[in-house]
Amino acid sequence: MKNTPVKDSSSFLSVSGEMAQLTREKDWSKTPAGAMDHWPQSLHTLVDIVLNSKFPMFLWWGPELVCFYNDAYRPSLGINGKHPSILGMRGEEAWTEIWPIIKPLIDQVMGGGGATWSEDQLIPIYRNGKIEDVYWTFSYSPVKDDDGNIAGVLVICSETTGKILIQKQLQESERKLRTMILQAPVSIAIFRGPDHITEMVNSKALQLLGRTEEEVLNKPIMEATPELKQQGIKELMDDVYKRGNIFSASELPVKIIRQGILETAFVNFSYEPLYNSAGDIDGIMAVGTEVTEQVSAHKKIEANEEKLNIVLQASGLGTFELDLQKDIVDCSENLFAIFGYGPGETLSHAELLNQLLPEDLIIRNNAFKQALLTGSVEYQSRISLRDGAIRWIEAKGKIFNDIEGKPKMLLGTCRDITEEKNYHKELEEREQKFRLLADSMPQHIWTADIQGNLNYFNQSVFDYSGLSQEEINRDGWIQIVHPDDREENIKVWTEAITTGEDFLFEHRFRRHDGVFRWQLSRAIPQKDEQGNIQMWVGTSTDIQERKDFSDELTKQVKARTHQLFELTESLKKSEERYHLMIEEVQDYAILYLSREGIVENWNEGAEKIKGYRANEIIGKSFSNFYTAADRQNQLPQKLLKMAEQTGRAVQEGWRVKKDGTLFWASVVITAIHNENRQLIGFSKVTHDLTAKKEADDALQAKTIELVHKNIDLAKINKELQSFAYISSHDLQEPLRKIQTFASRINETEKEHLSEQGKDLFRRMQNSAERMQALIDDLLAYSRTHTSEKDFEKKNLSDIIEKVTQDLNEEIQQKNAVVERANAICEVNIIAFQFQQLFYNLISNALKFANPATQLHIKINCNEVTGGTAEYEHLQDNLIYCHISVTDNGIGFDPQYSEKIFELFQRLHGRSEYPGTGIGLAIVKRIVENHNGIITATGEPGKGATFNIYIPA
Repeated sequence: MKNTPVKDSSSFLSVSGEMAQLTREKDWSKTPAGAMDHWPQSLHTLVDIVLNSKFPMFLWWGPELVCFYNDAYRPSLGINGKHPSILGMRGEEAWTEIWPIIKPLIDQVMGGGGATWSEDQLIPIYRNGKIEDVYWTFSYSPVKDDDGNIAGVLVICSETTGKILIQKQLQESERKLRTMILQAPVSIAIFRGPDHITEMVNSKALQLLGRTEEEVLNKPIMEATPELKQQGIKELMDDVYKRGNIFSASELPVKIIRQGILETAFVNFSYEPLYNSAGDIDGIMAVGTEVTEQVSAHKKIEANEEKLNIVLQASGLGTFELDLQKDIVDCSENLFAIFGYGPGETLSHAELLNQLLPEDLIIRNNAFKQALLTGSVEYQSRISLRDGAIRWIEAKGKIFNDIEGKPKMLLGTCRDITEEKNYHKELEEREQKFRLLADSMPQHIWTADIQGNLNYFNQSVFDYSGLSQEEINRDGWIQIVHPDDREENIKVWTEAITTGEDFLFEHRFRRHDGVFRWQLSRAIPQKDEQGNIQMWVGTSTDIQERKDFSDELTKQVKARTHQLFELTESLKKSEERYHLMIEEVQDYAILYLSREGIVENWNEGAEKIKGYRANEIIGKSFSNFYTAADRQNQLPQKLLKMAEQTGRAVQEGWRVKKDGTLFWASVVITAIHNENRQLIGFSKVTHDLTAKKEADDALQAKTIELVHKNIDLAKINKELQSFAYISSHDLQEPLRKIQTFASRINETEKEHLSEQGKDLFRRMQNSAERMQALIDDLLAYSRTHTSEKDFEKKNLSDIIEKVTQDLNEEIQQKNAVVERANAICEVNIIAFQFQQLFYNLISNALKFANPATQLHIKINCNEVTGGTAEYEHLQDNLIYCHISVTDNGIGFDPQYSEKIFELFQRLHGRSEYPGTGIGLAIVKRIVENHNGIITATGEPGKGATFNIYIPA
């Protein structure tokens, strides 16, 4: 091909952008493409097109397939990867990891096979420090040189990795959703279209419908289950599909053919519309659970409860349920009737207890304490009716615990035993008649002495047990009690005898045929007028039927109570967690507003930030928190309107506390909708950012102050530059004339001067020389501030060699020895400043040499880490060049180790040692320019050492 040079090889790169800049700056002569001036016009045109395009483009050019690309392609290379190194690189070197994939495509295009096209092609590339899977949609097209021959490949591409990853995530999400539906523990089915064609159905739904998957899948559900159509199910589904109305039902009876038999099943289910991406209903999701067994169980329980209520009503027995944790009682009408109240009248638990006689209230309380240990309660007490009558009652009950084992509920009965009490009193008065009467009764009746020894049994005991009086006297009455009940029987009986409390115990008695039946044994102590126990009278009543019935009822009540308790506890915990979460937030004010902006809820964080208590602000407008200007501009209403329209309003501004003070608030107002997407109110979260606002304002003020100080500093620097110019020119001009005129006078008029005149003339010359030196040193010190800081890598050995050559005459005059023990450090320095540094340090040593000793100057340079050096200001892990300059001159007192670096500081008079007191100040300034430190140590008569540490 012909390479016709272009007159202006860079004019086509006038476009702005990173790749245009990199293309302009690259040395193309070192690449296979050659110098830019020798590119063919076709390559200039192609590169210009690529760099100007906003679509990702890549160009391979020439036999070496040299790489070019534009700014739009640049992001696909990531970071810590190929960019910008592959610009101008051979294709095979730049794309080693994918060359086997793309080389055949390039060969096809370069060989005249035409353009290629690939969509969502996986081509992994190295980027972001690793090989990443990248998907591309791209076209490889041939491009031609000036002679019309194919000279390269133009790639127009776009990265589709994000799209592919999203598609994979959607596929995975759909797979998980389908799996969840199919494995769900409830019946789920999805129907599509107006004919309700079954799209998906899980095993639970198939079980409920009594069909197989083949019978319902991809078929209208009414066609697969025609019996449902006759029950109005189709009309329900049509309403959901056409109007979007959600339908739900509980324990709905549905007739379904299962295994060829038409059965009635009870189901809890709901129909909900499914929407497509356009927002139109295109299907229905049915979720349900069969509850046939539960409904049957409910009906049985209701029937049993009805029977129990009939029995209780007929017996006059009152029932109650006492919530031990809330002290709330629920009583039957029979119980209120016992306490003297008619239908419709109710009493609280406290009011019921208030009717107990004070002395009997103690009995009741003791019985409750005992019940917490035993789980059962039973006591007898007297109550006072509204008409003043005194009645005896007997209360019995059983305690049920919550899931944590704490007493939760007491279920019990209460009966009027006034007549029974009166009857026992009559028995005391007619003991003998009682015995005769007792023998004729079918109930077991027995008596005992005050020690608890049973001494009488009525005939019923002998008839039931089949034992004789002699057998009971010989082997004891306990032999008729079931072996498992005997120990507890004796314990309770002994406790009753010991305490004088009534004996009440349920146990099993062996009948004469060997069958055990439950008995309720009760024994009451008979007391004289002084309250002394005279005897015990007891009865044992067959309660086998009642026990069976009670056990069944207890199981049912316990099951229902436990179910209700779990539901109540779950709701309670949920509410508690919500309220605790809101109330415990202290740094945010969390409010609930009505649609009109009225405060309806208020947490502790709101009270802390705004100062109002809940009762002071609930029911009032939230605009009370805004400034008068904001209310006048209707900002509160605008924020509510914005939240209503967009769902959310965010704003920062000044707000007013209860005490009138202002605070800077960050506010987020969110619209709250019900399930029908109707606006019902707003949530408002406020965060106090006053401290941040004050800090930002202070920072802004400091920034403005810093800008002004920088402007002042620039003016001062300009004045210093003017002073340096004056020092360099205007001040030195008179000195030069003084020195010139003095030299002429010394040559022509010296013989005419007196000795005193000659002495004054010498002093004038010396003063002029000192002033010249002072100005030169001041200029040198000034240049350490203002000179260009061009750092370059230098070997200190070369600089030291040059300085010693410059001072060779002075060194020889002092007969001094300059030793370079080690000076191989290479550091980034400002070369002429370091030349000045060594010049001043060696000159300083020559100036303060000890006349009595040959001057020996030792210079050493070596690399050390900050952690191994003895100076605390060095960074532990940083490498430093350590420079030490040591002499054996007159030295100095250690107390002046800092002072000698100060400007114009001298430790000796001018008559003893020449100098201006600026040389070491210049040295320190040079060290500081290089981010280093310098120290000086000395001892009078023994010399001085200067240690310098410069970052390597």
